[in-house]
Amino acid sequence: MQLNMDRPGVTIFLQGNAALARGALEAGVDYATSYPGSPTVEILELLAQVARQCGFYAEWSVNEKVAVEGAAAASLAGLRALAITKADGLNVALDFLTCLGLTGVRGGLVLVVGDDPSGHSSVKEEDTRFLARVAHLPVLEPTTPQEAKEMVGVAFRLSEHLAQPVVLRTVTRICHAGGNVTLGPLPQERRRPSLGTEDRFICVPRQHLQQEQKLREAAKLAEAWNLVSYEGPAKAETLIVASGPGLLYAREAVKRLQRQDQVGLVGLKMVWPLPETVLQRYLQVARRVLVVEEIEPFIEEQIAALIGRNAGEWPLLRLYGRKDNTIAGSFGGGCGELTPDLVRAALTTILGLSAPEETGFRTEFRPPERELAFCAGCPHRASFWALQSAIALDGRRAVVLGDIGCYTLGRGRSGYRVLHTVHAMGSGLGLASGFGKLKEWNWERPTVAVLGDSTFYHAALPALINALYNRSDLLLVIFDNETTAMTGHQPHPGREVDARGEPAKPVSLEQILHGLGVPLKIQDPYDVRSSMRAIYRALKEEDVRALILRGPCALLRDRKLAQLRTYVDQMRCLGEGCGCNVFCSRVWACPANRWDGLRGKAYIDETLCTGCGACAQLCPAGAIRTEGGEAPWREG
Repeated sequence: MQLNMDRPGVTIFLQGNAALARGALEAGVDYATSYPGSPTVEILELLAQVARQCGFYAEWSVNEKVAVEGAAAASLAGLRALAITKADGLNVALDFLTCLGLTGVRGGLVLVVGDDPSGHSSVKEEDTRFLARVAHLPVLEPTTPQEAKEMVGVAFRLSEHLAQPVVLRTVTRICHAGGNVTLGPLPQERRRPSLGTEDRFICVPRQHLQQEQKLREAAKLAEAWNLVSYEGPAKAETLIVASGPGLLYAREAVKRLQRQDQVGLVGLKMVWPLPETVLQRYLQVARRVLVVEEIEPFIEEQIAALIGRNAGEWPLLRLYGRKDNTIAGSFGGGCGELTPDLVRAALTTILGLSAPEETGFRTEFRPPERELAFCAGCPHRASFWALQSAIALDGRRAVVLGDIGCYTLGRGRSGYRVLHTVHAMGSGLGLASGFGKLKEWNWERPTVAVLGDSTFYHAALPALINALYNRSDLLLVIFDNETTAMTGHQPHPGREVDARGEPAKPVSLEQILHGLGVPLKIQDPYDVRSSMRAIYRALKEEDVRALILRGPCALLRDRKLAQLRTYVDQMRCLGEGCGCNVFCSRVWACPANRWDGLRGKAYIDETLCTGCGACAQLCPAGAIRTEGGEAPWREG
């Protein structure tokens, strides 16, 4: 399916992110930016595929702050601009965004932000509605892929009406769910940028009053623009207020408990500012209110304040939700994402019903836990093995500060539990800058910062400059797999193509480091012994120094080692009797290294093996062999 097919009225099945991208096309987006991050990564990918054909610009930016700044520039010039981030990315852009909310915009500026309840692909679950509130920006939230498409256009209209950025907040279960979407028409004309000689956008404190006035105006528009829905009896004593996927879960709970004639259901598509005038209409006759939302009790706390201000008129009204654990998220204690069964249990409680009988359909079924692992042939496994081996030989128990990317798996068994910290992008190097100054307290443990090539461009430079200027003692190890692998191999400034697949001028890691005066070595991580020696020597050095462990992602590389067949010599393999206790599959643990329990022998799954040959260098019995091809670690 071509995302830009011009067939209004046709209904097709789309993933939520595809629906959001289609909504941007129908709204006439002129400028789209993003930094890759799940659950929203596919939106820019899809837009970039049709950008040239449709006559708009699409960009993978170096980080989210720059992405929002680029989109804002287009908006100030009168174009419609879209910036896309995940929850963590909005944190990066917040400094600029709080200023932009004060100065206002010209063309529509929409920020699509993807929250990740339960942290399926994130290091934390974070509710960006609170950040939008700090920035005084309206927040819209769709419930289905169809609504997601439509609300992109609504967000652009609202942004232009208020001359204010608008946040379109979505969550993983919308981004990655699928549903029927009816297509609308595509625009036939494109805007042209302009900026008047008197146009000024200067952030000053007194603009705060204008922000508040814009939010009051947005709240008034909620009903007129159908951003609040209601279903149920005219005067419901039991009321559910829900947003996002929670609205679907609540609707299902009411239906399964057969309480459609008893429970009223308010659906909020505008979650900030709270459309209080509309809500009061239903709250004044209710006795029980259950708030269903993800992640934090954001709407619940606003309704609690509203009830408090009307305590004299609504003395019998009681509020339920996450604050009192009526709704327990998947993590328990009011945290984690929701499910239909959790909402049904909460509604059962407040209605005083007996627990429903099991129907045989369990939405909370959980498959067995599967430990996260590097792909077969991933260069990061070899890099972490060399790193932990060198640290063990050094004997001073180096502190290893991690970062965000595939190599975050260094916190677990797949990365040999090397990492001591994992926080935000670039924070590993920032922490290392601090640890690297502790020698003044007689600290003797070496400091190592581990980050990837995309993260280096995103957030490492300020911390690196800080470490250099303040003479920290640290080793920077860059795991360079030549792509943004964690989110689907999007290009970054080190690559020779941009988001649209067009030629780009790469910015070399080596040139940056040399330009800053950082001593640098480059090493092939698949040559495990040489990598271990290089790290060991680097640990002994002082000041800021860098080591690039460069090996292309196993999912992308041209299989230049494919001719290098790796196999287990069954005559050499002694099984558990060799004293290694099944080292290859238990410790090294590459998915291609397998154990045949019936024969008591190791073997290589050649359908998974990429021919990197790293395991052949480590087998204690020398039973893993390679043949053909070229391997840099072979002697002679």
